[in-house]
Amino acid sequence: MRCGPCRAVGVYPRSRRPWARKMLPIRKTAKQGKRGILERLDAGEIVIGDGGFVFALEKRGYVKAGPWTPEATVEHPEAVRQLHREFLRAGSNVLQTFTFYASEDKLENRGNYVAEKISCHKVNEAACDIAREVANEGDALVAGGVSQTPSYLSCKDKTEVKAAFQKQLEVFMKKNVDFLIAEYFEHVEEAVWAVEVLKESGKPVAATMCIGPEGDMHGVPPGQCAVQLVKAGASIVGVNCHFDPETSIETVRLMKEGLEAAKLKAHLMCQPLAFHTPDCGKQGFIDLPEFPFGLEPRIATRWDIQKYARKAYDLGIRFIGGCCGFEPYHIRAIAEELAPERGFLPEASEKHGSWGDNLSMHTKPWVRARARKEYWENLKPASGRPYCPCMSKPDGWGVTKGAKELMQQKEATTEEQLKELFRKKNYKVRNCLKTAISEHALVARTHHKSCTRLQTNQECRLWVHGVPPSAPDN
Repeated sequence: MRCGPCRAVGVYPRSRRPWARKMLPIRKTAKQGKRGILERLDAGEIVIGDGGFVFALEKRGYVKAGPWTPEATVEHPEAVRQLHREFLRAGSNVLQTFTFYASEDKLENRGNYVAEKISCHKVNEAACDIAREVANEGDALVAGGVSQTPSYLSCKDKTEVKAAFQKQLEVFMKKNVDFLIAEYFEHVEEAVWAVEVLKESGKPVAATMCIGPEGDMHGVPPGQCAVQLVKAGASIVGVNCHFDPETSIETVRLMKEGLEAAKLKAHLMCQPLAFHTPDCGKQGFIDLPEFPFGLEPRIATRWDIQKYARKAYDLGIRFIGGCCGFEPYHIRAIAEELAPERGFLPEASEKHGSWGDNLSMHTKPWVRARARKEYWENLKPASGRPYCPCMSKPDGWGVTKGAKELMQQKEATTEEQLKELFRKKNYKVRNCLKTAISEHALVARTHHKSCTRLQTNQECRLWVHGVPPSAPDN
């Protein structure tokens, strides 16, 4: 029973809150007897990945948006180390080397100085050393990662693309990472090539693609992508980046169905964005006009991520983590949601009450009244931006491997190349606006049947951006 005042605001006495955690232990990040990734997954254990490095470190001033390359491992190792440590404390038991876009062709692409002034070898070596140092502070494994290459987008042959992966693999073998991940691939063909190279190591290989339910950029469905990856040698398959948790889980479901139909077995993995992207197209969030500097209004709350973790677990996914936008508190949300199954909480939960439980200590009574699961579980957060739309229109240029715009180069992008892109962009925007005005004018006429005048173009433009048409004059 709740007392009268508590019943009035829906607050339970602290000891009787039905959602409060059972007395689960906090597991300190201490060294333990480490088992491999497949040993853990084969035993049915939940493996929690880490979050997004390039976005987090770009916001902190250590990564350059555009190339998104990881030279911070050499230039600012303390920043990379600290982020690894925060993910470990939040519950991650896999730390990926910060080697995203660390192939030599990417480090020298479009005027990037890293390949010449630092070197591919040093960037990858430093990433391995930092990840191992932090992983040894707890029960975490180190995964060496490769990702899609400019060489593939520029139609280089299989041998040349594989050579880029091989250079990174040599470092991973020298540093003895625990397993390998081929992540962030838009084309299953290139992902298969990456898996084939990584499989030569004899270490377990995971493979994740940055695709949605429509499949890869060449139209290969998710189920078939999963089948090809497993046949190439991947023991763990799934998706990462480009799409939000809801969409990513649906894509993994399609992968699971494809594997079942082909009578193949593999562990499932999901590491989505921490942004809500229901309006993005086949290319994912990089097509949204807010990418990359205006995505903050789309960020998922910790409670959104708890729901994602539960849905992923219920689907049978056992390697659950995050990608761009995922901060340590998001990873903690996964660890807390799945704590009953894992039997313990992460160290970072020492300062975090279950479903806002610690708000019962707040000085303001209306904030104390929020110390309950039903409040946060059902909250519809406002953006505080009354003139902004809830959805965007993706750019949708529709270019992929072989397209002129995707041909890469060592030289910096020229002023003339940029002007050509600006012209193409402006042309597309004008056409989209004309289409949107026509469509919304038609909807407006249909919606206001009693209105004897057409909606003006200005009203239609406002409606496109979230302001509904004015009511008809009487």
